[in-house]
Amino acid sequence: MRIKKLRIDPKWQSRLESIGYGYHTPDGVPYWMDGYYYEISNQDADLIYKATTELWQMCLDAVEYIVQNKRYKHFHIPPFMIPHIERTWNDDDPSIYGRFDFAYDSLHGALKMLEFNADTPTSLFETGIVQWYWKNHYFPELTDQFNSIHEQLIRSWIKLKPYLKGGILHFSCAKETLEDLTNVEYLRDTALQAGIETKLIYIDDIGWTGNDFVDLQGEPILSIFKLYPWEWMTREEFGVHIVNDPNKTQWIEPSWKMLLSNKAILPILWELFPNHPHLLATYFKEPAHLKHFVKKPILSREGANIEMYYDSQMIYHTEGEYGGEGFVYQELANLHREDTGFSIIGSWIIDQEPCGINFRESDMPITTDKSRFIPHIIGR
Repeated sequence: MRIKKLRIDPKWQSRLESIGYGYHTPDGVPYWMDGYYYEISNQDADLIYKATTELWQMCLDAVEYIVQNKRYKHFHIPPFMIPHIERTWNDDDPSIYGRFDFAYDSLHGALKMLEFNADTPTSLFETGIVQWYWKNHYFPELTDQFNSIHEQLIRSWIKLKPYLKGGILHFSCAKETLEDLTNVEYLRDTALQAGIETKLIYIDDIGWTGNDFVDLQGEPILSIFKLYPWEWMTREEFGVHIVNDPNKTQWIEPSWKMLLSNKAILPILWELFPNHPHLLATYFKEPAHLKHFVKKPILSREGANIEMYYDSQMIYHTEGEYGGEGFVYQELANLHREDTGFSIIGSWIIDQEPCGINFRESDMPITTDKSRFIPHIIGR
């Protein structure tokens, strides 16, 4: 796994915008890196595929364990949501996607799970579409890429279609969020290609009649994909109605994903699968035997409020508004480092199948909303 550079296309920005990618350089700071890329081997791709498959099954086993043993204490989930989580789990409410974030220790060839973005992962559009067009622009068609996201999404919607409630699948995100809207519209497009009738409504515009969730035309919302975190939804004015909804609206991702998107899952996984080669030791309390570790809020996003310790001394931290919900303490991982920065690997699972990866790169060893997106190819 290594960085390679190329002669950049002087029209790269207009090329990206022509396929609907409008946030490549937010506030003048490059997010998408068109001029260099990661080249990985088939062996690297196989390692990521197998690790993602195994960890996904471990995560499902962990949810079953939590539900059966009522291990909700550390998750900071409102008590009124617990029955809803258990119902959606026991009813096998469908999940479309998720993204594991991995640290790759190139010195030892080790792949370690940092966390699982199980509820509202973004960068799907740039992973599934933008980097594929990038590959076809710079490289011949025979060059491969670990990327079957688009096809897998369509197959997943086709499988899900008979189980949707009602005739319309609504798609939703918050207003004035270009990245979220782009990802939602991409997902909606794949659902349309699967023959599903869809409708876009912003989270802000969802109504409650006292008996139904409704869209702006007053039509009941029976099935809805939302790119909006469950922990935020439960704090909204309409949040309590989710559990009282007579229609039992089908939310995708389902509420049982609250257990996997929460970093409290990491100590649970370590408890259930101690010393697993793809896990980092993680605890609810600061362990005396760990000298190098990271302190993470269980609900933080985009690397906010992270503290990094080396020899028990804090060496780096990020700002933010999280932490009141509690922390976990995770063994410090060795990140892959190049001259351009530190990188982590995002590995996507869609309908139970690992199907694509992306790289995020940072100047410092914590991935934030300022981290860059690096495309990749599989070397010949």
